[in-house]
Amino acid sequence: MSSTLFRTKKVEQSILDTEEPEHALKKSLSALDLTVFGVGVIIGTGIFVLTGTVAKNNAGPAVALAFVVAGVVCALAALCYAEFASTVPVAGSAYTFSYASLGELPAWIIGWDLVLEFALGTAVVAVGWSGYIHSLMDNAGWDLPAALGTRDGADGFGFDILAAALVLILTAILVAGTKLSARVTSVVVAIKVTVVLTVIIAGSFFVVGDNYDPFIPKAQEVPAGDSLQSPLIQLMFGWAPANFGVMGIFTAASVVFFAFIGFDVVATAAEETRNPQRDMPRGILGSLLICTTLYVAVSIVVTGMQHYTDLSVTAPLADAFKATGHPWFAGFISFGAAVGLTTVCMILLLGQTRVFFAMSRDGLLPRFFSRVHPRFKTPHRPTILLGVVIAIVAGFTPLSELAELVNIGTLFAFVVVAIGVVILRRTRPDLPRSFRTPWVPLIPILSVCASLWLMLNLPTETWLRFAAWMALGIVVYFVYGRTHSRLARHEELPADEVGGPPGRGTP
Repeated sequence: MSSTLFRTKKVEQSILDTEEPEHALKKSLSALDLTVFGVGVIIGTGIFVLTGTVAKNNAGPAVALAFVVAGVVCALAALCYAEFASTVPVAGSAYTFSYASLGELPAWIIGWDLVLEFALGTAVVAVGWSGYIHSLMDNAGWDLPAALGTRDGADGFGFDILAAALVLILTAILVAGTKLSARVTSVVVAIKVTVVLTVIIAGSFFVVGDNYDPFIPKAQEVPAGDSLQSPLIQLMFGWAPANFGVMGIFTAASVVFFAFIGFDVVATAAEETRNPQRDMPRGILGSLLICTTLYVAVSIVVTGMQHYTDLSVTAPLADAFKATGHPWFAGFISFGAAVGLTTVCMILLLGQTRVFFAMSRDGLLPRFFSRVHPRFKTPHRPTILLGVVIAIVAGFTPLSELAELVNIGTLFAFVVVAIGVVILRRTRPDLPRSFRTPWVPLIPILSVCASLWLMLNLPTETWLRFAAWMALGIVVYFVYGRTHSRLARHEELPADEVGGPPGRGTP
């Protein structure tokens, strides 16, 4: 059984699968499109909300260093993603990479993980977007019926119609085509980046030097239940939970990591990129560099405008301008945040549908979902299915306590991809690699260690929920996936037949 659980799918076969007319996605994206996608999904709830939370509770003005730490962790993973995405330009991201290097069961596990990560991330951001729209509507004097505007409506019934409507509209856009999605994203990203630059430039005129004192507040021991630090840290290393100080920076990094989630979604669009060998590394690394720079600058400005003890934990950027007597900027920031969150939802939904599509094309999920639309050349069936499910979840379910599952799912994917790079270097040194992760195996090892460290900083409850989801996934695999896999049915071509003449079917 172990030989079937860890059977790998040859890279050449994965690439040949993308050429089947009924299962081929349209190649329409450029390096600029990928960078815009990356920036569009990364800049979202994290920078507009988490800055105040972690500054006030964990790091003080040193929240800028927390963003740097989280950015470094993502950069290590991004180097590994860039090699894989340019070498195996196939939809599915970490799932496809794992199938080529670690085997079928690990690939299923990471695919199952990504389905949860992207679905929950989409729903959480849709709910956040709804909150911003409600705020803007209230300012304009418009009110929705209680039963349609909140989950706590009349008679205990409520449905967040705005969150559900957003997901359904974005679903229709994704069905219509990835290039259309890229155009919509470009417009929204321009608005979002303008808002962030406004915070940096306008806010710098209101910075007060005394607000940076102390830059790294003195560590404070607090009861375990009141700290954002995971009890796992204390259990494994014997450290008492503490806010602020150097350890507060690392705890803050595990929280603000949510602000970086999404750059890995760029890798899911590899199959729809015109020149993935060149453009995937540029899109992944470029978007991460841009967003890290903006995050650090915003956090420095905001903690300089208002002392960290006075920062708002719900809308720190907007409220900082209110505190300095400039409410117009606050309204502009709220509008930009609401508009900007639409791209986060759309690109997370795009990433999930591509992973689902890749898994169904391999037979691990029903092949019914692997056929593309005859006109738009998009995976319309999984897009519609998942869009409807997520809309219902976003409308009915309170998700605040589950949001950290997005973090642990992403970090788990980082670990798997980093290990996969090392394994594929050893098992397939002959593969053409237009981009090579530098200093292998050092960079992948550092990526694994850094990701595990941030995972340890997450609450124990998050680990338990994650383990339960993974256990359910393993059951589904053994009940359906293992026997319906295309490899199980011997649909993979023999090694001497894959790709025909030398050079065909390789990246």
